[in-house]
Formats: sequence, C-alpha cells, structure tokens
Amino acid sequence: MAQLWGGRFTKETDKLVYNFNASISFDRKFFEEDIEGSIAHVVMLEKQNILTEEEKNAIVKGLTGIREDVKSGKLIITEEYEDIHSFVEANLIDRIGDAGKKLHTGRSRNDQVALDMKLYTRAEVLHVAEELQELLFTLLIIMENNLNTYMPGFTHLQKAQPITLAHHMGAYFEMFKRDSLRLRDIYARMNYCPLGAGALAGTTYPLDRGYTAALMGFEGPTFNSMDSVSDRDYVIEFLSALSTIMMHLSRFCEEIIIWNSNEYHFVEIDDAYSTGSSIMPQKKNPDIAELVRGKTGRVYGALMSILTVMKGIPLAYNKDMQEDKELTFDAIDTVKGCLALFNGMLRTIKFNEEVMAVSAMNGFTNATDAADYLVGMGVPFRDAHEIVGRLVLYCIDKNTCIDALSIEELKEISPVFEEDVFDAVSLKTCVEKRLTIGAPGQSAMKEVIDINREFLKNSWMQETRGNS
Repeated sequence: MAQLWGGRFTKETDKLVYNFNASISFDRKFFEEDIEGSIAHVVMLEKQNILTEEEKNAIVKGLTGIREDVKSGKLIITEEYEDIHSFVEANLIDRIGDAGKKLHTGRSRNDQVALDMKLYTRAEVLHVAEELQELLFTLLIIMENNLNTYMPGFTHLQKAQPITLAHHMGAYFEMFKRDSLRLRDIYARMNYCPLGAGALAGTTYPLDRGYTAALMGFEGPTFNSMDSVSDRDYVIEFLSALSTIMMHLSRFCEEIIIWNSNEYHFVEIDDAYSTGSSIMPQKKNPDIAELVRGKTGRVYGALMSILTVMKGIPLAYNKDMQEDKELTFDAIDTVKGCLALFNGMLRTIKFNEEVMAVSAMNGFTNATDAADYLVGMGVPFRDAHEIVGRLVLYCIDKNTCIDALSIEELKEISPVFEEDVFDAVSLKTCVEKRLTIGAPGQSAMKEVIDINREFLKNSWMQETRGNS
C-alpha cells in the first residue's frame, strides 16, 4: 500500500479501510493538474532558495516524464496507490531518488487536493462554456434564417399569440446566454490559488504564494488558509450552473419531443439523432431529446449530494470532502455530452414551416389583435374582449378561423368591423406590428440578433484563455 503517511502508525491499515479511504480510482482524472501544481510549487521553492536549482531541475524533469509516460500509456496509474498524489510522488522518487522526497516541502495534501480540484474545475468551466458557445451559434443561425417563419406562441400549452421561429429560438438564446455569463462569474470568483495554505494554518517556509498563483494563471492567492482547504463553494456554484443548463436543455427537449409528435409535426429530427422501434416499423423516436431530459435528474443529484456533504462540516478540512469528486466528474461529463448531442440534433433538425404557420392560423392566436383592432375603432377594451370572445365561439361552432370569415359574418358579431380587419389580423401583421425591443417583429428581432452576434464575437472565454 503506497501512502504518504505512516510514521505515526505501528501497523498497516486494514485492507477494507484502506480501500474505503482511497481515492485513486477517481482522482486519477486530474493527474495532469497534480503535476502542474507540483511543478509550479518546486519552481517557487527554488526561487525562494528552499530548493537548489539542481533539485528543482531534477524534480521538474521527473514530473514531466511521468506526465508524458502516463499520457502515452507507458506508465499506468494503478490502485496500489492511495491517491494520485502518492502515485506521482512515489514514481518521482523511483526516478530521481532523494530529490523527489523534497517535492512535498511546504505543502500538505489538503492544499494540494484543493489546488488539483480547483485547477480541474476551472478548466472544465471553460470547456462547458465553449460547448454553450457552439449551441448559441446554432441558435443564432436559426434565428437569422427564420425571421418570417410564423408559428403559434403558447401559454399553458395553449395557443396564445403568433410569433416567429426566430423569436422562439431567441428565448432559448437568452437562457443559454445567462448560463454562459454565470460560468464567467464562477470562473472569476474561484480563480484564486489555495496552494501554500498547508494543512490549515499555512507554513513556516518563506513561500511566495503570489508567485505560485501567477505561474498557474490565478488572480492571486486565497486569503485565509482554513477556508482555502475547506472551500468547495466553487464546486457547488458550478454544479448549480450545470443544473440550470440541464434544466434549460430539458425544457427545450420537451418542446422538441412535443413538436416531433404526429399531432404537431412542427419538426423532423434527422435520422442520425433518432431511433426506431423493435416492433413498430413506423416509429421514429426522439431518443436524444428524451435522454437529455432524463439525464437532468442525474446532474441535480450531484448538486444535492455536495450540498448535503458540506452542510455539517466544521473547519477546516475533513475527509467527507473527498465526496466532492466522483459525482462532480460525472455531472461535468454528462453536461458536456448533452450539450454536444443536443447541438448536433438542433443543427440538423428540419422545421416544417407551413405546418407551423397553419397551426398559428387555426389556433385563434390573432384574437388579441382582433380585440386591439376594435379598440382602435373606439370600442372600450373590455367590450372588445367580450366581442372577440363571442367571435371565437362562433368560429369554433363553424369549425373555422377568424381569417376565413366573411365581412358579413364579422359584422353580425359587431358592426364596427370593416374590410381592413383582415389585414389587421393576418399573421404577418400580428407579428410585424410588435416592434418593441424583445418582441417578434422583424426590426426588433434584427436588433436583438445584432446584439447577440456581438455577444458571441466578444466571447469572455477567449479573453480568459488569453490572460491565463
């Protein structure tokens, strides 16, 4: 059993206890972050004259070799080691001898694991943000191409008012844009380095924590050593943001599933993102959308798990915090996979424009505009609301729509109606006269598209990567 401690103990840990305590099965995921942090640490130790230049060079060379050998498959991370830190250090000592034993000078596993988790999470925040960026580009393209694609807008899953597909996609653009900005905020808030905090009370070595932080692209060091080793707020914030992303994806998937149904037929999902039935040859199922919707609960579970782990932990580090990793790793991989698959499905989806337009016309989505027409003719709104209500009942009884009625039929309901009502309640007019910013009218939508294009052009991820 390869472990970094033992002098205090007179007999080996029980094998079952050792296995229960070990984290190598999952923390091997950030072996590169462990090596990155170790290299920065020894470079700083040499700068501070705690290590000689020869010792530093030997350690850096040894760590670089371990990293290359693991990545190439020449060196395998095995479970004979307690954790990734003991794996790296043991192999380093095997390769360079006693100089490797100085790697841990001025450092504890507590601040080491805090650093590794923060480095890994910080990189994954960017990876998720980049997946979101790709989805936002897809949405923007759909918006640009569908300014005149009319469809019903819904409230309570009932047809409400006519909108455009561009406007509907714009709603999801806003959701995922907020998700991107949340990730930006998390990145900025977490970007402080815990290395040098020691076990909980710092160290007597003259470390330059600001220098170490700068080597790894952090804004600076953390300011309280107890909080440094026991902080998992950034994990909780990230999982919360991931949960919100999955909630938005799930809402979107629910709509695509509905739109894909025989009753709606608003969309046709590409064969590459659909499956069939083992018994019913006519079926084409929206499995990707359903799986994304289903995996949302998995990410929620990771968030609830870490919140529950952290809720009763006294300062400073406690072993409970080892539970921050497995579900977080799984949630990150789940979200990245869902974003990539959903984006591919959305990019290849076919929108049945005629079906959507007919659905908008047949659902009395222009009833509000008919009432507004009467108000424009001097009818009080409350009276106009009642008149159009009777008009809708008449259409339902006749199995028709407002647009299809004759002027004589309209005048029977209210003599105020004139020929120009047909233009006033057409889908085009209903949409185009809504021109306030955020509305579906073409000029308003073009303004929003320009704003969104500028948002994507000035990506915060590019600036962040450039500064790190």
